[in-house]
Amino acid sequence: MSTNLDGHIQNIRLVDTHEHLQKEDGWLQSQPDILQDLFTNYVPADLHTAGATAEALRNLTDKSNPDLVQRFEAIQPAWEATQFTGYGEAVRLIAKSVYGIDELTSDSLIENQHKTLELCRAGERYRLLSEVANLDHVQTDDFCWPCLPDCSGPDFFLYDLSWAGFCNGQVDTQAIQTEVGVSVNDLNGLSQAMEAIFEKYAPVAVAVKSQHAYNRTLNWSARTEDEAGHALDLILRKPADQIDTATRLCLGDWAWARGLELATQYRLPFKIHTGYYAGNDRMPVSRISAGNMCELLAAYPQAKFVLMHIAYPYNNELVALAKHYRNVWVDLCWAWSIDPYSSRGFLRRFIHTVPINKLFAFGGDTQWPSSALAYAIQARREIRKALTAEINEGYLTEKQAMTIADKIMHDNQYDCFDLEETRANIHST
Repeated sequence: MSTNLDGHIQNIRLVDTHEHLQKEDGWLQSQPDILQDLFTNYVPADLHTAGATAEALRNLTDKSNPDLVQRFEAIQPAWEATQFTGYGEAVRLIAKSVYGIDELTSDSLIENQHKTLELCRAGERYRLLSEVANLDHVQTDDFCWPCLPDCSGPDFFLYDLSWAGFCNGQVDTQAIQTEVGVSVNDLNGLSQAMEAIFEKYAPVAVAVKSQHAYNRTLNWSARTEDEAGHALDLILRKPADQIDTATRLCLGDWAWARGLELATQYRLPFKIHTGYYAGNDRMPVSRISAGNMCELLAAYPQAKFVLMHIAYPYNNELVALAKHYRNVWVDLCWAWSIDPYSSRGFLRRFIHTVPINKLFAFGGDTQWPSSALAYAIQARREIRKALTAEINEGYLTEKQAMTIADKIMHDNQYDCFDLEETRANIHST
């Protein structure tokens, strides 16, 4: 039965704090077929876990093979096992909301294949996200320093400045020279280059982002200039395969701290991937706990840390960090599709543990608009279920639940990110 809360949640202009969306020209050029559009997201990881072969997964999203039936049937047993996971549910939501498909079958795929042509039209990506998904705006990590606006929606598509390479202890001197005209021969040169990157792109960036947890531990230690300078000297002189982990970590820790200092100077939140890895068969769980960063959180009290993905599966630890550290915000991006059930519990636990102004409700963390739409539908459903349970168990009134929905879906993001200044700077460039 529909309630006031249901309608309220549907009507909120949801802020999307994390995607990897292609820009308009990339989307128009991609021209996906229906299997690509349905399955180019996180679900292949679950299909792999369910037993789909690497060859079948490659063929699934290879539109050069026009045989939709053969491509789908090769993974169909795995799909039958996967369709009820969070990732699988998102695929079913794409099928229903974009293509009008109730059940994925060979016949339904063939019957609706023609609809992909309608998706790859100018402005359709923006329409899906702004009008159908009802998103306020999208913050995209483009894996690069430039945060150049997308002319198809300069106020809507906002971009993070990537700091992952530096946090990994990687220094691409040629790319730096090309980007900001600074030669990096020593630590002073690297510091000047970092300042130049921020001076050039921070004004139009919505945040700084790093996902270095995929390559190294989140554990951080303070590094001296001498230590970092020695590490950089080795990295500049030796082949990459001769640089040991300790050297990379040393420079990475220094660069991470330098990025935080610059982000604070430019009033940009610093987003950090915590928790679960995308993909399969390569996740060392000791790396991914947000608790590894306690020394860093304490060392930079003026920085704004946005800890992403609820550090899954270290959810409870992240609640404790958010309760203890004033400079920590928590983002449910991607979490709803990783584990919807745990994410509902996380939201309820957070409400009763941490001030509610420290939580962001959504980010799809995907490349294509149809997937982002599905993940947004999924998030709204799960938020409604969590808040309805709070009402039914007597913890909240419906009015209080609607206030919480406003905060976590829209208002908190506007309080944390300086969206007005970012948009003004974009329009002045």
